[in-house]
Amino acid sequence: MNALSATNRNFQRAARILGLDSKLERSLLIPFREIKVECTIPKDDGSLMSFMGFRIHHNNARGPMKGGIRYHPEVEPDEVNALAQLMTWKTAVANIPYGGSKGGIGCNPRDLSISELERLTRVFTQKIHDFIGVHSDVLAPDMGTNSQTMAWILDEYSKFHGYSPAVVTGKPIGLGGSLGREGATGLGVVFATEALFAEYGKSIADHTFVIQGFGNVGTWAAKSIFERRGKVIAASDISGAIKNPNGIDIPTLLKHMDNNGTLKGFTGGDAMDPNELLVHECDVLIPSALGGVLNKENAADVKAKFIIEAANHPIDPDADDILSKKGVIILPDIYANSGGVTVSYFEWVQNIQGFMWDEEKVNHELKKYITSAFKDIKKMCKTHNCDLRMGAFTLGLNRVAQATVLRGWEA
Repeated sequence: MNALSATNRNFQRAARILGLDSKLERSLLIPFREIKVECTIPKDDGSLMSFMGFRIHHNNARGPMKGGIRYHPEVEPDEVNALAQLMTWKTAVANIPYGGSKGGIGCNPRDLSISELERLTRVFTQKIHDFIGVHSDVLAPDMGTNSQTMAWILDEYSKFHGYSPAVVTGKPIGLGGSLGREGATGLGVVFATEALFAEYGKSIADHTFVIQGFGNVGTWAAKSIFERRGKVIAASDISGAIKNPNGIDIPTLLKHMDNNGTLKGFTGGDAMDPNELLVHECDVLIPSALGGVLNKENAADVKAKFIIEAANHPIDPDADDILSKKGVIILPDIYANSGGVTVSYFEWVQNIQGFMWDEEKVNHELKKYITSAFKDIKKMCKTHNCDLRMGAFTLGLNRVAQATVLRGWEA
């Protein structure tokens, strides 16, 4: 099941639980705007190459649309549409005044030089600058992009509209980026896990963890888990997977990754088959890479008691049903990985006010938002007698529906 079908299925389940009017339901599902642009740039050798860029504006009932830009070969309209929709529900679950959007360029950033990436980013910004803005659509980094990408977008956008730091978040600190933004998604994953464990009178230190995907989110989550005396017993990235039943020394692993770029060659654990990682014996599985990694083929073999969705839609709906029947507790992506967009909101607020916060305040506010959102999700679970995924979807969908009706959607 592709990302859009999976997201629509969860949306429709939540709409039925809420008893939404069918016309309102259809209105909320259809994107506000879809943008497709061709980006042609000169390569370093003088030849030309073209890429397709996309920006999907899903919903702005609760505020400016907000969403990342990803550079990846598999970027295509259905995936971008699904991720834009997920952002609408995610910002509503986090209770921050945004709607949802998403964008991307179908390219492999590893195949492009820094100067080619800059030219591509600037051409893309030129093509969409009239459709983004501080109070209309705010961009952020995603897979294959980073703070430097945001700096280029900010600079190019400002050529048309004047200096506008709040048009992008996840910027370098020197251009108005927020302290704490880099680690926000990973730290938010841990705050969300702590909120979940508090329901059972447990803590991070009481559990073993497996982390699939050791990029930005996975590394920051692992670091925070290690600091709380949790035991990460297996991890993977694009180069392979490692395990250590006694717990991986995360600071040593992070130093290895700084020096080598990947997990490969790390001596503090034994190599393992990456396909076995998702079904490895553990208390908590944290998928933090691509979507759809847990499906009907492998879900029945999962041994974790808890799954924390640090990635976007890592579990397809068929796997969701299998895991739920097994009694696995799943913390859904639209809540679990909302730390990044929450601190992006803090960055946007700081840029608009022209008053920056220290990192302690950022992390304090992040924990407050994550903890509050979990309480709101649990209330919806109790009201509708549903699991955490439907608790989150009904919470987000209900907030967006209320805002839409209040604004006079049929007017």
